[in-house]
Amino acid sequence: MTGISVKKSKANIQPLSKRIIKYKALIIMMLPAISFFAVFCYAPMYGVVLAFKDYSISKGIMASDWVGLYYFKRLFSSSRFWEVMQNTLVISLLKLIIGFFPPVIFALFLNEVQTKWFKKLTQTASYLPYFISWIVMAGIVREIFSANGVINQIITSFGGEAQIWLSKKAYFRTILVSTDIWKGFGWGSIIYISAISSIDPQLYEAASLDGAGRLKKILHITLPCLIPVITINMILAMGGVLNAGFDQIFNLTNSSVKGVADIIDTYVYELGIQNRDYSLSTAVGLFKSLIAMILVLSTNFIAKRINGAEYTLW
Repeated sequence: MTGISVKKSKANIQPLSKRIIKYKALIIMMLPAISFFAVFCYAPMYGVVLAFKDYSISKGIMASDWVGLYYFKRLFSSSRFWEVMQNTLVISLLKLIIGFFPPVIFALFLNEVQTKWFKKLTQTASYLPYFISWIVMAGIVREIFSANGVINQIITSFGGEAQIWLSKKAYFRTILVSTDIWKGFGWGSIIYISAISSIDPQLYEAASLDGAGRLKKILHITLPCLIPVITINMILAMGGVLNAGFDQIFNLTNSSVKGVADIIDTYVYELGIQNRDYSLSTAVGLFKSLIAMILVLSTNFIAKRINGAEYTLW
């Protein structure tokens, strides 16, 4: 019986040419996205070979001398690299651990708001910071934390002493994490709001008949229904754990806090753009991508072992 059913299912599969004609409208709609990834994500992968060559602009990529793992050995023997790696992990993990749940909590609270105009106003206000570039946002943050900024004015009004916040190592990472959450939590909540809107209303009606209040509905209906989305977002977030936020740090950092703010991306910028050490900067980027791939595969495997394939990417 199994063999017969397999043969029937294979017989029902249309040839590729017919499927292309059938879904041509969808394929045409996909072409811009496919073109974007092909040009900006896959085509540049050719340059990865620079990590294994002593690149010379005059010789070009292919004619440059092959040096194997020389630049990786040089990278791992550098104390500066491990300092940068430590900063990257600390900042990234702080952003991941502290910043992962505000969008979920915000979506849960927003779902409980009954006044439509206030709900829309709150959503719009929470999305706006995401669309402001870090160049502009950095100027706003600098003004807020400046010597005459809002924070120091509040502190001095209570008899405290003004601080130069962005120049102090003890406070800089806290400012990075808090401003990153402020900028992104509204946009990050969109996917959770969409997931909540797809929950069957009959579940809430049945819970109301059983006497469940709002808190119990959140704990026993909304949150369990959000677990697949939360798990997938966590897997994707682990892939970017070494992305500590180049734009933010590049625009906010200064020489006073460089020791705690210098991350892999700023290190690559320094090597590749400022020092023109293209091979070493490519080696750093390749190492970062390899770690990201391992983290995604590991997180997906762990999630699959714990919750089953339903809550994973593949």
